[in-house]
Amino acid sequence: MRSAFSFQGDSLHLLYLDESGHSHDPSSDFFVLAGFSVFERQTHWLEAQIDSVAARFSSTNPREIEFHGNPMRSGNGTWKGVSPNDRVQAVVDILSLLADKQLQLKVYACVIEKKLFSPNDILARSFEEVASCFDGYLKTLYKKKNPQRGLVILDKSNYEEKIQTLSHVFKHVGHANGQLRNFAEVPLFLDSKASRLIQMADLIAYWIFRHFQSGDQRGYNLIKPYFARYGVGPVSGLRCHVTPETEARLASLPVPVHPFPKPSAKPVVTDASEVSILDD
Repeated sequence: MRSAFSFQGDSLHLLYLDESGHSHDPSSDFFVLAGFSVFERQTHWLEAQIDSVAARFSSTNPREIEFHGNPMRSGNGTWKGVSPNDRVQAVVDILSLLADKQLQLKVYACVIEKKLFSPNDILARSFEEVASCFDGYLKTLYKKKNPQRGLVILDKSNYEEKIQTLSHVFKHVGHANGQLRNFAEVPLFLDSKASRLIQMADLIAYWIFRHFQSGDQRGYNLIKPYFARYGVGPVSGLRCHVTPETEARLASLPVPVHPFPKPSAKPVVTDASEVSILDD
């Protein structure tokens, strides 16, 4: 079955993004826009694996369980009363899906130390860098005679109108590094309640933010090996704008006192496209 996101017969790579750390919030030092890309025909299998994690917490209605970084770590909201061990295991199991070789998921992120930019420029800069990086990956596929189109999918937020405008400008006018030439359409915005893959992007953005903001490297270490690598060099899907002081602090982080557990065992799958289940 073709994805509902298909455009004019093209195959699509979908980039799911979310942000962590508001650009205008003085209580945090960093802003992160991050997520992952997945081939459209793999979305069903990825969602099924995330649903199986949700079923641990509600066997009758797993769709009522939402995965979001901050409430899962702190045990707030719908995660109140769930044991820390169970919450951590769920995070690990979802982030570990990045390691599944069948899916070939690729992570993209822009990290900005907010004091280096005007608050009004942070969102534009981060979206430009993530979008151009994703476009660059699609360009390498085109050069290999494997033309693919891209679609960016984000959580509905206060940023929706601004990102729509930015995307139109980057595609039709250009940005600092050129134009977005491989996007099928302007970004699509979904309610995270209805999208497991937006929820996974939320976890990725949150744990990258935790690494830079608080020095908590546990989730980041699960994500780090899967930043997109492409082109000459190769180019990395992680773009950082941080101070030398931050780089030095992160380079000298101690080993975590309470490391994350190993991922849960894979479930039995009925399709040749085998998908991993990862623990928190």
